[in-house]
Amino acid sequence: MDTLEAIKTRRATKKFDRSYKMTPEQVKSLMEHAILSPTSYNQQNWRFITATEQSVKDQISKAARDQPQPSDGSLVIILCGNMDAWKEDPLRYWKNHPLEKQKTVKNALHRKYADSLRNRRDEAIRSCGIAAQTIMLAARQMDLDSCPMAGFEYDELAKVINLPENHLIVLMIVIGKATEPANLRGGQLSIDNIVFENKF
Repeated sequence: MDTLEAIKTRRATKKFDRSYKMTPEQVKSLMEHAILSPTSYNQQNWRFITATEQSVKDQISKAARDQPQPSDGSLVIILCGNMDAWKEDPLRYWKNHPLEKQKTVKNALHRKYADSLRNRRDEAIRSCGIAAQTIMLAARQMDLDSCPMAGFEYDELAKVINLPENHLIVLMIVIGKATEPANLRGGQLSIDNIVFENKF
């Protein structure tokens, strides 16, 4: 399957085959592709919780207002943003470049994030959003189905995954095998309604 076909056929699956189990190799491959997603300044500020253990998935389902997808899917990925990534040994983000470049990026990170919680939160959300689409398209390439989810009780889910204080939960994605085809798309707006050339 090529990328364009994966985009066309990716749908939010609501019903997963509870008996289907991804292999550890599949999970590893999916995450190896996820971490190729771009981030600002290459700070790689996403953090991923991968849940395959049934008891943990059941707790996640409970936190997700008793929606069945996390329990029934093979893999749950909770995408979190580390809002202190910008200052955690930042030279490593450009370790393959000269020290001068590393120091330039370190200074730029400090200017943008040191005094702005909003910038740190926005960056976490952007990074996780990009990674989420990478995960869903990679899953589709692997002939798997997915469901992005934001409907959960934040504090309850934070307890389930032992979320550090300087991290933000952005969303979760359930991966597995669908038990039935997705419904028809709700209705796409025309390109003329949403795409504007050069300016509004």
